[in-house]
Amino acid sequence: MSDANVNSLSAAERERERMRQEIIDDLDEEIELELQDEGLGGESSPSDRSFRHTYFSELVRLQGELVRLQDWVKDTGHRLVVLFEGRDAAGKGGAIKRITQRLNPRICRVAALPAPTDREKTQWYFQRYVAQLPAAGEIVLFDRSWYNRAGVERVMGFCSDEEYEEFFRSVPEFERMLVRSGIQLVKYWFSITDDEQEARFRARMEDPLKQWKLSPMDLESRRRWEAYTKAKETMLERSSIPEAPWWVVQAVDKKRARLNCINHLLAQVPYQSVTRPEVELPPRVYHADYERQPTPEDMIIPEIY
Repeated sequence: MSDANVNSLSAAERERERMRQEIIDDLDEEIELELQDEGLGGESSPSDRSFRHTYFSELVRLQGELVRLQDWVKDTGHRLVVLFEGRDAAGKGGAIKRITQRLNPRICRVAALPAPTDREKTQWYFQRYVAQLPAAGEIVLFDRSWYNRAGVERVMGFCSDEEYEEFFRSVPEFERMLVRSGIQLVKYWFSITDDEQEARFRARMEDPLKQWKLSPMDLESRRRWEAYTKAKETMLERSSIPEAPWWVVQAVDKKRARLNCINHLLAQVPYQSVTRPEVELPPRVYHADYERQPTPEDMIIPEIY
């Protein structure tokens, strides 16, 4: 709607139009993420296009439920930890983005730890992860976690056989300890095929907006596909416990994987709607002696768009 048309509306109509534009802006933000994920200018198949409407409508609905979950977590002091594991380019980051997109970063935060420092290498293995655990009323999403030892470190030879075996002796009790302390732990493995990973790697190589996602470790993982498969199978077998089982997300179709993961996560948490106090916008206070000063021209950025 043009500015002239907006100005001709009543105050109530202008307010509704502002709210409509705000909703459109929110949807545009999601579309921007989709363009970034799929690559600018890429053509989608007819089946993809037919699913697009369902994807966006369901995503908005599920994100609304995530906001309800967040309110309940804050109100009850619940502590929730969600682990996202999987091969490189499996879609973990995209799922995490959609979960956190509408949430308060003071309540729901992402822990994506870099490689351990020389000092951290001398600590108890779980120590640096413990520092990231939530306090009451918080949600922490681990973009890779302590299971690095069972995957990357094992395959790339960054840990000894003794450290690897000690991990599997310790991790069940470590996670039971977290659950006993009141932390809810949910673990997801994002599963993709050999061909799908190769296609996503090639897309990253050709897309200048995604090339930063490719690291030498990612490229090496292609050569060691079978070693990663064996490590994954061992990990799922030896560390899935009743208190914190592994859940596998079929992630070849990224959009469906995101919806399925969010839907499943919501089902794991016994959240309920929380009654919020009614919010009233206070009236603007005017003072006769107040005069707004003009902004210096040399401080205003150029309006290119």
